[in-house]
Amino acid sequence: MFVQVITADVVDAEGLQRQVGRWDEQLRPTAVGFLGSTSGVTAEGRLVVLARFESAAAAQANSGRPEQAAWWLETEKCLANVTFQDSTEAVPMRGGGSDDAGFVQVMRGHVLDSDKVARLLARSAELEAALADHRPDVIGDLTVIHPDGAYTNAVYFTSEAEARANEAKEPPAAMRAMFDEWMSAVRIDEYLDLVEPRLV
Repeated sequence: MFVQVITADVVDAEGLQRQVGRWDEQLRPTAVGFLGSTSGVTAEGRLVVLARFESAAAAQANSGRPEQAAWWLETEKCLANVTFQDSTEAVPMRGGGSDDAGFVQVMRGHVLDSDKVARLLARSAELEAALADHRPDVIGDLTVIHPDGAYTNAVYFTSEAEARANEAKEPPAAMRAMFDEWMSAVRIDEYLDLVEPRLV
């Protein structure tokens, strides 16, 4: 799987909404290798998109389509400070992104200890089992490691209310240990809360 993460500041919300609708109707049906996406705009006006493709080649082929290029030229007029980050290193938990999520929290930052992160991601099945018991509100998770040392982690919740209520609960010791180890291996630079996520 290939994942492209796009972030930007929204300067024309209505225009962006029109462009998203246009993409859904005119471009999505023939998008090359498109698997799905998670997107939304935070209360502060930050856009984040996680677009999933079958492969990097498929994503490149899709971007190379004239109609896609023309659509993006119009869409970027609605945005400022656009960044693109690609990766083929994506680790899903609980099935990855869930279209049933009512709230998605995206954490973006940098890897401080790549060996430790690799070891923890290799234990994702262990954490997944713990989440199933302790955090039933977490219905999906996708961690993306970018080649430049950055990372993106999207957590899918049943609702924001349930996420906020359950985050205050004390986790089991083993789960807390894994979480603390993760926090020592990465630096979180920003939280992007999507209270109205768009899931396709």
